Amino acid sequence: MNRKSKDVYFAEIADLVSSRSTCLRDQVGAVIVKESQILSTGYNGAPKGLPHCSEVGCLRDQMGIKSGERHELCRGLHAEQNAIIQAAYHGISVRGAKMYCTTRPCSICTKMIINAGIDEIIYVDEYADDLAAQMLKESKLILRQIQIPRVYGRNSSKSAREF
Repeated sequence: MNRKSKDVYFAEIADLVSSRSTCLRDQVGAVIVKESQILSTGYNGAPKGLPHCSEVGCLRDQMGIKSGERHELCRGLHAEQNAIIQAAYHGISVRGAKMYCTTRPCSICTKMIINAGIDEIIYVDEYADDLAAQMLKESKLILRQIQIPRVYGRNSSKSAREF
């Protein structure tokens, strides 16, 4: 029997979580894990009860905003933000946890991850954000990239555009 490593297992779950995304640019998933147990998951999409980009269109596309710029001009939350918020909503501490992401976090998510007390980020796809890279170098966070076959997000057969 060929058993998957825990890293591959949780990264593949993050990829599955990304299939719930309603973002028109990219489908991203995140899973927060502590002591080999899933604490929370998140995918990118609009806040609860609000129309999703898949329903009303992409504000960033309409405004011609490039990937990696002006994160605040989007109706959606990032997968990492939703995973942290979901844990907080249910009173679950993420201090000392690992976060598995289908995409390396942006600078806004990196700041949240650092302040939430998450110790390690394991990600699949790169994301160009110089400020996030600088903050990760300055922090005590462990950052690792792994490879998995993407079924749902960026490098899959699904037609996802650049985030």
